[in-house]
Amino acid sequence: MKALFLTVILFFTSLSFSQKDAIIMKIDGKKVTKSEFLTIYLKNNATPKYDKSSLDEYMQLFTKFKLKVAEAEALGYDTIPKLNKELEGYRKQLALPYLIDSAQNQALVREAYDRSRSEVRASHILIRLDPNASSADTLAAYNRIIGLKARIDKGEDFASVAKMKNGSEDPSVINNGGDLGFFTAFQMVYPFEDKAFSTAIGEVSNPFRTKYGYHIVKVTDKRPARGTIKVAHLMISAGKEVNQEGKDAAEKKINELYQKLLAGEKWDELVALHSDDPGTSKKGGELPPFGTGTTQRMVPSFEDAAYLLKKDGDFSQPVKTDYGFHIIKRLEWSDVKPFDVVKKEIQTKVNKDERSKKTQDSFVAKLKTNYGYTNAGAKPLAWFVANLDSTYFTGSWNYINLKSNKVIFTLGKKKFMQKDFAEYLRKNYKGIKKDVPARVVELQLKNWEKSAILAYEESLLVNKYPAYKALVSEYHDGILLYEVMSDKVWNKAVKDTSGLRKFFNDNREKYLWPNRLDATIYECLNKEIASKVSSMLLNDTINSKHVIEVINKNTELNLKVKMNKFDINQTAFLKDQNLSKGLNSMYEFEGKFYVVKVAAVLPIMQKEFQEAKGASTSDYQNYLEQEWLTELRKKHPIVIYDSVLYGLGN
Repeated sequence: MKALFLTVILFFTSLSFSQKDAIIMKIDGKKVTKSEFLTIYLKNNATPKYDKSSLDEYMQLFTKFKLKVAEAEALGYDTIPKLNKELEGYRKQLALPYLIDSAQNQALVREAYDRSRSEVRASHILIRLDPNASSADTLAAYNRIIGLKARIDKGEDFASVAKMKNGSEDPSVINNGGDLGFFTAFQMVYPFEDKAFSTAIGEVSNPFRTKYGYHIVKVTDKRPARGTIKVAHLMISAGKEVNQEGKDAAEKKINELYQKLLAGEKWDELVALHSDDPGTSKKGGELPPFGTGTTQRMVPSFEDAAYLLKKDGDFSQPVKTDYGFHIIKRLEWSDVKPFDVVKKEIQTKVNKDERSKKTQDSFVAKLKTNYGYTNAGAKPLAWFVANLDSTYFTGSWNYINLKSNKVIFTLGKKKFMQKDFAEYLRKNYKGIKKDVPARVVELQLKNWEKSAILAYEESLLVNKYPAYKALVSEYHDGILLYEVMSDKVWNKAVKDTSGLRKFFNDNREKYLWPNRLDATIYECLNKEIASKVSSMLLNDTINSKHVIEVINKNTELNLKVKMNKFDINQTAFLKDQNLSKGLNSMYEFEGKFYVVKVAAVLPIMQKEFQEAKGASTSDYQNYLEQEWLTELRKKHPIVIYDSVLYGLGN
């Protein structure tokens, strides 16, 4: 929820603005410029209007946003360590694209595109390992993966080794023997992708590490990318929870529907009548595109059947998956797009991807040159070599005996001192293999230099790049706003049970059950079936189960039965039918025939507290927010300069 909230909040914040702009608003004396407001307004409105009514409406939203952020700052939310830590995490993510070697980055963009033109099928074995694991745990995991690879090298079957006791720790191995199917660029973490694409078919890689642990990969196939495909499906549900009788009935039903399609019956009509996928049945079964260039993936059996279809409009034979049975219809297919068309899209993915870190070493080298890096040599490091002992690897080492604070290296005008390095050592001991002090100091000095130089450059980004400064500000405001809204509105409404109940009692007339029918509804394929169902139901001893057994004896397509308390006005096939208690006359609606047996006609009635709790909680949150905003307007003075606001369109 928070990630979604922050995404929405970005629309209320600016990319950049000039300090020389006209002032459009002041809140607590702080200025908001014309260009800042206009940037936000244009981000929110694809077809902006500059009439007084439209500008006034948006200014109201903007004012509420600014009031809440101002209150969060006044209450000290920007000093809460947890929130500062969260913002720091976002800030580092936002900084990554600015801390890379652009030339090498472009090479990675090209590499990613070239890989996207093919697909690799691979199996893997995983030994899980925390990214910050101790050297002992790291060594143990490495030895385990080496041992498993040795068994495979001696001729044991990869899948058997993966599934054996103390084999792969990927939970899916029980079902797939480590087989991950086909994948392309960006569908696996970069180190895994890199190893898979650089390993020949039939070969098993040497062990390598990702954030999940140690892996070995066996590449079993490579093929050209199959492109992006859009399909529709007609689905008859038969998941793992369905018994064998239910699965047999589902298979029978899908086969009957397939025969109807072969006989020329219309796809959209059959999908609307029979598909069990509620998200697609009203739109011809259409699914989002999947395949190369998308993050959308389907189960292999579904994908394979889809790509076998040669022309738009072709449909498959019934396909079984873990979810049931499908008939797949091809709607559209496109090959991998040319590099120039997708370059920007791939660039964005590379900047967010783990592969962007690969360019940092060359970027650090360039920063050293640009900022006039100088190194003080080995002398300031001698103390560390002499004082780094076995306590370092357990996290109990300290530098209390370090009396000097000499310069280790200089970057620009900033000096990096012995105690800076000592503090880095104290905090960064996990994952460091035991070795002689001189080699540990050498390794950690290299790590620290890189970290410190990047941190130095990162500290300058706000002044060097206005877009970066604005993005950091966006996340700052979004985090504060989410927290203050949680405390003052959302969580308060949930926790204040007495206030919520009082609000409900004061507004009981709002929370009503509409006109409803407690009914059993028989949805029939045609008029003849509906007539037969009606005749059967004249006998009060016959129940819905018996009707289904008789009507669907030879086919599952004839009849569906629904039992519930139905909102008449919200149920299209019940609305305006003037139904009464008992068995009603059959009628047609949108090509289907309905027989409705009403147990009770339920009039409009008040809901009890528990029945209306969701709706009343939402209303109570809105009430609390409006009351809170009234207080904020008194607390935080706002001045809006109408002449600037209404002149935006000029």
